Order: sequence, then structure tokens, then C-alpha cells
Amino acid sequence: MLIYPKHIPDFIKPLSRHLCFDIPNDHREIYITFDDGPHPDITPWVLDQLKNFTAKATFFLIGENAERHPSLVNRILAEGHAIGNHTMNHVSGWKTKDAQYFRQIDECNKILGSKLFRPPYGQITHGQSIFLNQKFKIVMWSDLSADFDSKKTEEDCYKYATHKVKSGSVIVFHDSIKAWPRLDKALPRALSYYQEKGFKMSPITI
Repeated sequence: MLIYPKHIPDFIKPLSRHLCFDIPNDHREIYITFDDGPHPDITPWVLDQLKNFTAKATFFLIGENAERHPSLVNRILAEGHAIGNHTMNHVSGWKTKDAQYFRQIDECNKILGSKLFRPPYGQITHGQSIFLNQKFKIVMWSDLSADFDSKKTEEDCYKYATHKVKSGSVIVFHDSIKAWPRLDKALPRALSYYQEKGFKMSPITI
């Protein structure tokens, strides 16, 4: 059984000062993110959806996927989106020795050259976060769509991605095969909701 927070409670944030859960602002700006790409079929579809809603996003890319699909990395950047490091092979910081974990991140960054990092599964130790914070903005999330969870419906994912969104929210989707059965319907609905509510959808910057 998968257990994960769909919305990060406010009391958690001060306890993890090296991690970015949201980006507070007073001008109705939110930050949509995608993990685990690029995928040769799903990422182009996601980019088309974003274009339809004049939205910019941040893609946290797995190094081995970026290496296989450099033209997609170039397209993401050319269309005004940001990219971030998601390790070379999607490894957990909780289950990987520090030296190996940092090597995974360095290898990915040789491909991407980004100052943004998101730990796969959101799993990172306090010591890892202190070390990585010297070089990266470590981006977590405030709202998780749970599109990767096969036990969830498209409606569930849509609600998770919208019901607590406010200025500064960082929302996670996945441009992956696992997420596709829910992303297919939930993402366009969520983008439409954000647009109707007057949110500006922007990439994350340093």
C-alpha cells in the first residue's frame, strides 16, 4: 500500500529549511512540475497541453531518459520551460549511500546543467539535503496529483491537484507510462481550472 502526502501541511515546512515546498507570492503564480521524463510519447503531449493553456512548467528529468531523448530536452527549453535534476536512474536517497547518491546527481547534471533538484520519491536524508543545498535549490512540492498511483482515478488526481492550490503552490504530475492512464484526463482539466481561477503558471527559477 502506498502512503504519501497529497498536500504538505504547513507545520512541516519550518522543520525542513533546506527544502522548497512552495514559492510564496502575492500575484497568483503557481508552479506546475513533471517528474520522470522525458518520455518520447507522453512528454510531447504534455508540452502540447501546456501550450494550449499558455502555461510554463518545470520538468525534473531522469538523466538516463534525457540522454536517450536530447531533442525533447531541447524542446522543453526552447518552449520556455525549466528543467531540473531527478538523478541519473531515479534512486532513493533513503536507500542509497551518500557517495553513490551524489554521484547519481552529478552524472545527471553533466547532461542537464541545472541548479534545480528534486529527490525521487521525495526521499532525501537531512544530511543529503544540507550537502546538496550548497549547489541546488531542492524542490519538493505542496500538492501531489498522485497520478502514478494505479489505485487512484482520474477524478482523484484532478482533485488532489486542484482543491488546495493557492499562490505559490508547487504541484507534481508525472510524464511517465505509469501515470498516463490518469494524466491523460486529469492534466487538461487541472490546467483549465488553474486558468479559470486566474493563476499564472510559471517555471521555477533560482
